[in-house]
Amino acid sequence: MSWRSRGLAGLSNLWLYVLCGAVFAFLTLPIIAIVPLSLNAGSFLSFPLAGVSTRWYEALLSSPQWLDSFRNSLLIALPTTLLATPLGALAALGLMRIQSRLHVLALAALTAPLGVPVIITATGEYFLYAPSGLANSLTGLVLAHTTLAIPYVIVVVRASLEGFDVSLLRAGASLGARPRVVYLRILTPLILPGVIAGAIFAFITSFDETVAALFLAGPEQRTLPLQMFDGVREQVSPIILAAATLLVILSCALLGTVEILRRRVRKLLA
Repeated sequence: MSWRSRGLAGLSNLWLYVLCGAVFAFLTLPIIAIVPLSLNAGSFLSFPLAGVSTRWYEALLSSPQWLDSFRNSLLIALPTTLLATPLGALAALGLMRIQSRLHVLALAALTAPLGVPVIITATGEYFLYAPSGLANSLTGLVLAHTTLAIPYVIVVVRASLEGFDVSLLRAGASLGARPRVVYLRILTPLILPGVIAGAIFAFITSFDETVAALFLAGPEQRTLPLQMFDGVREQVSPIILAAATLLVILSCALLGTVEILRRRVRKLLA
């Protein structure tokens, strides 16, 4: 490659980095902007800040309504994760064993909530749960969130199974191990990081879900996203930005964990 060609390639890469940086800034700046606003000492959302204060974080942590909504979100997200993770992982394992044309149909059916608008799913769940008394109940919300979270677990676990060598299972079976032992001692350790990543996505999906809560939550099941939605609709207060900042920090921490697990899966399957 000549000097001129190398120069043009370097200039092209520079413009590519600049373009990627501009897109990244365009996507993240609206999210980053809420952080200084949550520290505003004034009572209105305005730049420049009236001062720097943690008064809105203190109000958030001392408000019974916000604390109850956070508790409700945890009470719904944790059981949802415990239900969606094994169901999604088993579904991904079942899809791995299907070699016929039914594989595409089964995958489309199991991941349908990813392509269907959430409001349609929530409407159907409401009409399904209302006659049985599951609407306006914690159990109904857990089941609804599990339906929305399972596809994420399937996609993540299925991705971790892409590079899995099925001959390892046959080798374990040929040595006399029972199927349960083969799956627990050989398959599970190799895909465990993917399963944990799927559980994290299931937790985020449930904790951040708003539409299903609008249809199925009662006065005693107000979640944190629903509390934020009502706060924006009734009165915009910087306390909402304090809650949003904490959610952003939590999401970044969980996504960072997912990235670490993804790299670990790649090393195990390499």
